[in-house]
Amino acid sequence: MNQLSFLPSSARWLAAVVAAGVGALHFANAAESPPANTNAPSVALDTLVADVLEHNPELNFYRAEIAAAKGERRTAEKWANPEVSTTVGQKQVRGGGLLDEGVAWSVSVWQTFEWPGRIPLRKAIANHQIKLAGLGFDQFRSALVARARTLAFNLFAAHEKAAAAQEVAERFQALREVLVQRDAAGLTPLLERRIIEATELTLQRKASEAALEAQAAMLELNQLRGQPWTNALKVESAQLSFPSVPDVDVLLSATQTNNFELQMRQAELEQQGFRVSLAKNEKNPAVTVGPYLAQERAGDRETQVGIGLSLPLPLWNRNTGKIATEEARQQQAATSLLVTQRSIERQVVERARAYQTKIAEMAKWRPDSVPQFKEAAALADRHYRVGAVPIATYVELQKQYLEAVDALLDTKREALEAEQELQRLTGLEFKAVQTLIPDKSSNP
Repeated sequence: MNQLSFLPSSARWLAAVVAAGVGALHFANAAESPPANTNAPSVALDTLVADVLEHNPELNFYRAEIAAAKGERRTAEKWANPEVSTTVGQKQVRGGGLLDEGVAWSVSVWQTFEWPGRIPLRKAIANHQIKLAGLGFDQFRSALVARARTLAFNLFAAHEKAAAAQEVAERFQALREVLVQRDAAGLTPLLERRIIEATELTLQRKASEAALEAQAAMLELNQLRGQPWTNALKVESAQLSFPSVPDVDVLLSATQTNNFELQMRQAELEQQGFRVSLAKNEKNPAVTVGPYLAQERAGDRETQVGIGLSLPLPLWNRNTGKIATEEARQQQAATSLLVTQRSIERQVVERARAYQTKIAEMAKWRPDSVPQFKEAAALADRHYRVGAVPIATYVELQKQYLEAVDALLDTKREALEAEQELQRLTGLEFKAVQTLIPDKSSNP
């Protein structure tokens, strides 16, 4: 006969649910939480961001792109090199009783002159390529700052979550060890012990997940800093003071002049306009001019000195195909600019609304909410051991303490991400003030 058959149906159902939960959690949490690296050096958030900007290896790619564009401009502003041609041969003269032979040779120097306006157009295209490379560098640098700051806070938040979850998990573990030593006579003590065991496993899993999040953030930060993945680090505790942002209309207006992606699309459109003009200019032929000297020695000595001129006749190819291609690409660039502008406007409105929502949410918090939850959780632990607090209240207080820590850190992270994205999109500076505080506890 089943051991629980003598219990009421509601009690049997509760016992079965708890037992099933414990079994599933045992299977899902076979591995314990990874140990935290307590010897990792603590780095201030802004110091870490500056380190990323100084040592990020990918910045060299964009620096090389600027150097390559400058090299293209030097090439575009140069004339074509002159060409030297020469001929040497034997000449025979026959007729009129004259038979003689000698050497015939000629030398010429040719210089090609582009149609007026062609070289300035090429220089304008090359100058816009330099501008695009510079904008690409600035855009990547701005995105790198935002990503580094977000990752640094994620690392800090993950360490805080892991420490809080581990603290509560150890509290449940100690309580479970005490209850195991007692004689669990009756249904209520048995079910309470199962609830504590299941909750402990859940919290161990939560601590493991937070530790893995911290490790992922640390690995990406090391990658951005150009450091080996084995370099462990921690982020010093920081209080972020989020400032108010301008109205949406002001933000949208700022994107027109400050947004790097819009500037790049605008520069591409302008550059394509020069490409169209260059294609139209290239339907006119280039002129090749140069002096020549020819001499023949066959009986008499003949010398010719003159100036030669050469140019193609634009009969079959008027460059209409290239003109049509460049005009089509100009239309594509104009469309790309319009689509990018609409997309950025949408992103700005979304981020501004999200930022304002998170600020309003944080304004409702009491500064001492989390410490009070922590104190209440510790107080419930002490009173539950003496039977003054029921199991439901005890477990709920521990969970609410952890959920409060998660809510606080997640809301700050989301507000920071929205603020960083707004700065990147608008180019405006409304940076959150970061006040470094001693790391006296593992909780915010």
